[in-house]
Amino acid sequence: MGGVTAASLAPILLVLGDEELLATRAVTEAVAKVRSVDAEVDVREYQASALTVGEIAEMLSPSLFGGRRLLILRSGQDARKDLVAALLAYAKNPDPDVQLLVLHLGGAKGKAFADGLRAAGATVVPAAKLKGHRDRVAFVRDEIRRAGGKCTDDAAEALIAAIGNDLRELAAACSQLIADTDGRISADTVARYYRGRVEVTGFTVADATMVGDVPGALEALRWALHVGVDPVPIADALADGVRTVARVASAGRGNPYQLASTLGMPAWKIERAQRQGRGWTPEGLVRAMQVAAECNAAVKGGSDDRAYALERAVFSVAAARQGSTR
Repeated sequence: MGGVTAASLAPILLVLGDEELLATRAVTEAVAKVRSVDAEVDVREYQASALTVGEIAEMLSPSLFGGRRLLILRSGQDARKDLVAALLAYAKNPDPDVQLLVLHLGGAKGKAFADGLRAAGATVVPAAKLKGHRDRVAFVRDEIRRAGGKCTDDAAEALIAAIGNDLRELAAACSQLIADTDGRISADTVARYYRGRVEVTGFTVADATMVGDVPGALEALRWALHVGVDPVPIADALADGVRTVARVASAGRGNPYQLASTLGMPAWKIERAQRQGRGWTPEGLVRAMQVAAECNAAVKGGSDDRAYALERAVFSVAAARQGSTR
């Protein structure tokens, strides 16, 4: 908190977004900052929907006893019109001894309030849910950096593959990794640490590939190889996935339980293949079977780069399916 002075505190903070972890963190950091300037700061929290204009006027008026105040207004999007009007009027000329922090989900509800605070010069702290994979990778890398460590992109990817997309769990995993290692986090560090945490098999890769989920298939494939799954069963699972969908598709539509005896496979497998077979054409499946056979040959024939052969197969099978849907 070095270098924080009363003058450097933003009079109005708008925490905008629906990611609970980021919003909670923004509040914690704001409180810590104000306390570093004034340990006796009066911190008060309110729900915007339950607050009246009279109460807010009293809280924002200069205190008889002096001292700094931090007012935290939760669920700003639920504030009533009269309260919004009073706060936006205050925001034009805020009290230097008061810091107002408004949490707002950032959606369409109460948008005029958020826009008005922004226009009045509020400091905006983004707290929106992270949408894309790249954002989550950046979040993990930033978490490790904040804790004084270093982390590569592929280490962040491996951690997301092991933990999932929940930011709280990712943040906890980052601090755990930092605590238990020297702080330099590579994909191998993550793989060693989480070995067995995720049971990724060739079937996980095959299932994602057959429905055209290339990012999911590649993530599962890379993770499986990281934690030491042999490439041969992965290639077998991919070939089996294509073969099963082709066999079930050629049997025509029907009740999985009735088809089970004809095809000699369990009903659940038929049901899954019927689901995965949507969007495939016979030509696409023929192409996918060729790809799976080539991949099998490369992996079992001691190809120099078996991981590359598997990755290429994932892309090619997905492309065969794409060709089917054109």
